[in-house]
Amino acid sequence: MRTDLLAKAETLRQARTPYVLATVVRAERPTSAKAGDSALILADGTLDGFVGGTCAESTVRLQGLRLLQSGTSTLLRITPEADQPAAADRPAGEAEGMIVVNNPCLSGGSLEIFLEAMMPAPLIHVHGDAPVARALMRVGAAAGYDMVAADAATEIPPDTAAVVVASHGRGEEPAIAAAVRVDVPYIALVASRKRGESVLRSAGVGADRVRSPAGLDIGARTASEVAVSILAEIIATRTTTVAEIPPVIEANAMPAEPGTTAVDPVCGMTVTVTPEALATEHAGQMYYFCGSGCKVAFTDDPHRYLTHD
Repeated sequence: MRTDLLAKAETLRQARTPYVLATVVRAERPTSAKAGDSALILADGTLDGFVGGTCAESTVRLQGLRLLQSGTSTLLRITPEADQPAAADRPAGEAEGMIVVNNPCLSGGSLEIFLEAMMPAPLIHVHGDAPVARALMRVGAAAGYDMVAADAATEIPPDTAAVVVASHGRGEEPAIAAAVRVDVPYIALVASRKRGESVLRSAGVGADRVRSPAGLDIGARTASEVAVSILAEIIATRTTTVAEIPPVIEANAMPAEPGTTAVDPVCGMTVTVTPEALATEHAGQMYYFCGSGCKVAFTDDPHRYLTHD
């Protein structure tokens, strides 16, 4: 990977910005990409780097945006000829761990590109310096979570997965109220049931919104065991991300919002609409293209590709 892309990837990681790392692992001539070429795809459709010409880039961008919705990774095979699925019980174009896309606009050869969704680790804020709080910081970090030792001045980002208050009477109500305002999915108070009810009444928060006592009932006794039970409850209550495929607009639709997709009227490829997308207007309608070849062909003879004309 280029050193500037490495630096940008590190900046994105530190900013907790999700992105997809696309790396060419195999290229057949006469494709312009080579094994090792790479690019970063962001949620707004920005593609920084090189993984082939405009036709291949369009496919990589579209698949990358879909992976950002699901948080998964896959091997993408782009070929100018239709491939057979690897197994009869799988949809055409899908194999085990692979997506196969037929792109008739390629000049020849096939590309195999590994698309890795780089998602920020779940963020957990822990309030307090009691034994349970310290144990939870260690256990969470070991499990790959982004752990933050928080206090009253710590801002709660909107993507925070959990806030655990284990301060044993110090600043509990403000910490709980702040987490509720940001709508953190999991909020917990480390306290006995009786004291927890009193704190929640004082904070004006319902018991259905804050878990107290915190953690799953696994018979925990030590601070470390309580920390494990809390992390287990966070894992058990995490919302599963469901992939949402961007809406596809018709080939003759009006200008679309970035992030949606459109059908190239020449080759039939689905392309992602971005500010840099190749597009042209005809008869008051906007058309989007996978590459310059399709755009030129359409511009030369639009009626050839518009069945309603």
